[in-house]
Amino acid sequence: MKTNKLYVLVFIGLLILPALACGGSFSTANIKSAILTTDSEGTQETTVFASDQIFYCIVELANAPEDTTLKASWTAVSAAGEEPNLLIDETEMTAGNNNIFTFNLTNDQLWPAGKYKVDLYLNGELDRTLEFEVQ
Repeated sequence: MKTNKLYVLVFIGLLILPALACGGSFSTANIKSAILTTDSEGTQETTVFASDQIFYCIVELANAPEDTTLKASWTAVSAAGEEPNLLIDETEMTAGNNNIFTFNLTNDQLWPAGKYKVDLYLNGELDRTLEFEVQ
């Protein structure tokens, strides 16, 4: 019986070793919450913006080591006068000592009415998408 346990442990070790050699990540970092809001403090949560507003996305991470990266990718999905799925902007930040991130998107003109989204990437992997509208 002891021999079978030894073989199982060796087998598990052989499975884990290549992952470690390839730089596999075992981070427990995750997005605890993510909201869209009309203000940088996050007091006015919304999914509908006016054409003259700044878009804010506030993201809270949990269990994030200092080298955790978070990227916000803003897209006009179907907005008046714009090509479909137009990438507007991307911003990437590193956690450091901070677990709350505030992304924002401004426009020196009015935002065209339509559907928009922000994709949130945690350590290079798409974690979630927040959809919103401009009316």
